[in-house]
Amino acid sequence: MSVRIGYMPGAFPQGKEGVKYLRDLVEVGDKYGYDSIWLSDRVVGERASPEPIVALSMVAAYSDRLKFGTSVLQLPIRNPVVLAKEMATLDYLSNGRFLPAIGLGQEDPREYEACGVSKESRAPRTDEAMTVMRRLWKEDNVTHEGRFYTLHGVSINPKPVQVPSIPVWIGGRSTAAHQRVGRIGDGWLVSSATPREVGEGVEVIFSTAAEFGRKIDEDHIGALVGFFIASTQEKAASVAEPFITRARPDAHFTEYSALGTPEQVKDTIQCYLEAGASKFVVRPMCPPQQAIEQLELFGQEVLPYFHKSL
Repeated sequence: MSVRIGYMPGAFPQGKEGVKYLRDLVEVGDKYGYDSIWLSDRVVGERASPEPIVALSMVAAYSDRLKFGTSVLQLPIRNPVVLAKEMATLDYLSNGRFLPAIGLGQEDPREYEACGVSKESRAPRTDEAMTVMRRLWKEDNVTHEGRFYTLHGVSINPKPVQVPSIPVWIGGRSTAAHQRVGRIGDGWLVSSATPREVGEGVEVIFSTAAEFGRKIDEDHIGALVGFFIASTQEKAASVAEPFITRARPDAHFTEYSALGTPEQVKDTIQCYLEAGASKFVVRPMCPPQQAIEQLELFGQEVLPYFHKSL
């Protein structure tokens, strides 16, 4: 398996600072040889969160090397025909560097209401949307009559550079999410999961894929891991704790974060490797003004170790 490590911003700065911040993030990735940059998705909310498809078009222009993806895009609140066109265009203009990961969306029902869909329908809507998008990427004349979407004799151009279609990874920590990856996904990108949970999820994904006559590449298992580098794990945890994105009631955040010295951060990532993950998105758990420094530290002290193991 090839180990690839990308990164994403933690908290995004408010106001005009965010414009330069995105360019600075891309420059860090190019300087230290990160594989990819990822942006999260939140359509409504008070915190600054750039729309990822639009922002990633800027990333594609800033760098001609970095791959880029969504972690994760809320598929059920978007029209799959429009989204398929946007993704195909982004992949085409970047010469095949787009790596989307999708999910069912946030738990807040207000977001679904604001986007005109019901939260209750998000799972079957996601499954159907995936079918529509893949057909539009592969076929020149698509007719589909489903529960949520209807189209007759439709095509989109340009097509993606990646063939037969853009690989779509699926997020989620639940058994239902694992099964969805096995049924319709091209890979798995999970967040806030312990190494043990990654290993358990891999088993379900591969067994489900086999049941449906599919095969998920063993190289297509990814984990999003929050990190903070400091002189001790205790100091790292104290800085990181306010920047947990989704606190779990059943597990302390230190169980699924890489905290402490560079050596301790390496050891944590190694645990995920041994559990079956080989693709990583690391997220600095700190204020925006410290994130670039943390990504530089990771690039200097941690990334070379895994580059040597490729």
